[in-house]
Amino acid sequence: MTSLWVIVPAYNESARISQTLEALAAQTDLDFTLLVVDNNSTDATTSVIRAFAARAPMPVHLMVEPEKGVGSAVDTGFRHAIANGATLLARTDADCLPRADWVAAARSALLSGAGMVCGRITARRDEHGPVGRALFAVVVAVATLFGRLRPAHHGAGYLAPYRMHAGNNMAITAALYEACGGMPRRPSPTDRTFLNRVRRCTSLVVRRGDMVVENSTRRLRAYGLLRSARWYLDRGSGGLTPDPR
Repeated sequence: MTSLWVIVPAYNESARISQTLEALAAQTDLDFTLLVVDNNSTDATTSVIRAFAARAPMPVHLMVEPEKGVGSAVDTGFRHAIANGATLLARTDADCLPRADWVAAARSALLSGAGMVCGRITARRDEHGPVGRALFAVVVAVATLFGRLRPAHHGAGYLAPYRMHAGNNMAITAALYEACGGMPRRPSPTDRTFLNRVRRCTSLVVRRGDMVVENSTRRLRAYGLLRSARWYLDRGSGGLTPDPR
């Protein structure tokens, strides 16, 4: 029997998380448990989550992870879900909008034999106009190309080819998550390190273009094009905060 849990890490997202929660409530496949892991927010994030849980169409759990960093929040959430019976895991972030068939696409891919699924990210339509969304697409394309060409991503130790992987749009089996060692428990960026851990464990890493999440472009607005590219290339934020609220 399969049990799918969706994990959403959150930190000081009281202004945005309602939209993410409503997008999850509007899924065509509601046979999942939602777990929001609050990373010790100082605003009203947990109050928003509790209010949503009281009327949500799926079971909703809230837990607090005081250890700083999205990696810690995600790892705690995934391991909690597994300990409570989850066999399939999906993740998005508290400033993102999964499209209505996102859960269905994730479940389909995992039940079809994928160990890990990398979805497609696009820019949120409510944050920027066509130019901003186009710039975001350029940044993602550059990061994808860089990842494929980077010598460190090739070698006998990898069982699967490099795939563009965004932590806010991914799914994985519980067995593979535990086998690869899980998410690095640190602040962002963690996605590339986690992907490479998975690639060392299995060849069953797939990309699904129909598993779509609309991504916040606030990092593009805060950092600018070149510094955003640096971030998505896994070079970190330099002297800038990794949390551009």
